[in-house]
Amino acid sequence: MRLALACVSLLALSVGAGAAQAQAAPEVAFNIGVVSDYVFRGASQTNEDPALQGGIDATFGGGFYAGTWASMVDFGDGTDAEVDLYGGYRTEAAGYALDFGVVGYLYVNEPGPADYNFVEFKAAASRAIGPATLGAAVYYSPDFFGADDAATYLEANAAYAVADKWTVSGAVGHQWLDVNADYTTWNLGLAYALTDYLAVDVRYHDTDVDGPLTDDRFVVGLKAGF
Repeated sequence: MRLALACVSLLALSVGAGAAQAQAAPEVAFNIGVVSDYVFRGASQTNEDPALQGGIDATFGGGFYAGTWASMVDFGDGTDAEVDLYGGYRTEAAGYALDFGVVGYLYVNEPGPADYNFVEFKAAASRAIGPATLGAAVYYSPDFFGADDAATYLEANAAYAVADKWTVSGAVGHQWLDVNADYTTWNLGLAYALTDYLAVDVRYHDTDVDGPLTDDRFVVGLKAGF
C-alpha cells in the first residue's frame, strides 16, 4: 500500500513536470558527499558509522521538480541503503517561498516484517530577510516507518550568512507518532564553502530521547554539488 501510494503521487507530479518539460529542458543538478554519521531527525541511521550519500535533482519550468537521493544505512538487520524518490511544486506568494511535495522512502534489502518503506507529504514555507532565511515545514505520513502508522513532523529552521563562505543554520522539530513515544529534536551547525562546488558542515544534533542512537553528537559532512 505504501509503495502504491508513493508511485501514484510521484506519477501525478511527473505528469505535471512532463508538461512543463515540453516547454523547456529541465535544469539538472548532482550532489555527492560523505558524513561521519547519517542522522535523520535526531537518530543515527548508520549505527554511528560514516555514510556515503548522493542524489540527482531536476527542476522543470513552471515550478515543478523531481529527484532521488540515497544513503548507506545500518539498522543491524541487513538493510543496506535508503533510497528516496521525491517530487513537488515550488512557488512564491507575498514574499514567501512555498514548497509542496511528496517523498517516498525505500529501504534496500529490508527484512520482510520490518515494514520500513513509507511515504510523506510535505508543505514548507521560508522567507529571506537580509542575510537570514527563516522557514517552517510539516511532513505527514499515513503509514510511517516500522510499527507506526500515522505520523506528523513539524520543524522550524533558520540560516544566517555570517560572512563570505560561512553560514550558520539550525532547526527544531517535533515528531508525533501513534505507537512509539513523541519526541523533540534540534540541531545547530556551521558550514564553510571550500569552493563554489564543495562545502564542509559541522553540526551538533540532540533529542529529548535517551538512547545510544539518539544522544547528542557532532557530525562532520563534506558535500559536492554540480
